[in-house]
Amino acid sequence: MKKIAVFASGNGSNFQVIAEEFPVEFVFSDHRDAYVLERADKLSVLSYAFELKEFKSKADYEAALVELLEEHQIDLVCLAGYMKIVGPTLLSAYEGRIINIHPAYLPEFPGAHGIEDAWNAGVDQSGVTIHWVDLGVDTGKIIKQVRVPRLADDTIDSFEARIHEAEYKLYPEVIRELLDN
Repeated sequence: MKKIAVFASGNGSNFQVIAEEFPVEFVFSDHRDAYVLERADKLSVLSYAFELKEFKSKADYEAALVELLEEHQIDLVCLAGYMKIVGPTLLSAYEGRIINIHPAYLPEFPGAHGIEDAWNAGVDQSGVTIHWVDLGVDTGKIIKQVRVPRLADDTIDSFEARIHEAEYKLYPEVIRELLDN
C-alpha cells in the first residue's frame, strides 16, 4: 500500500476530502495554528507543524520535511493549499512524487490567487489543475484538468465555491489513478 502525506497551510478542505477517501499517513502544515491541524485531529490523522522562521534557512526547513517523509516512507506528497514554493532540497529528494492542486486552468492564472485573478480578468471560464511539482510556480507537467464555467449570475463567492467543488472531485480521482499505477 502506497503511503500519502498531505501538506496544507490553512483550512484544509482538500485534505479532508483526501483523508475521507484514502488512508493518509500524516498531514503537515507550515502554520502551527492552521485549521487543517484540527481537521486532522478530528479524523485521527497524525499531524506535524513547524514554520520556516524556526530554521536558519529554507534548505534546513526542507531537510526537516525530507526527514519526516523518509521516516514515514511516503510514496506520494499531495500539496493541498500548501502556500510555500517547493525548493531544491525537497524537490531533489522527492521529484516525481509531489503533486499540487491549483484553482485555475493552468497555464492560466498561476500563483497564490488563481480564482481571484481569473475573476478579475473577466474570463468566461477557469478551472482546476493537478500537476507534478517542479522548481517553478505552478509550471510542472499537468496530470489532469477540468474547466469550470463562470455563470452570468455568479458572484466571486459562487464561482469560487464551484471551483472548490471541482477540486473535491478531481483530486481524489487523480490520487486514485496514481496509487493504482
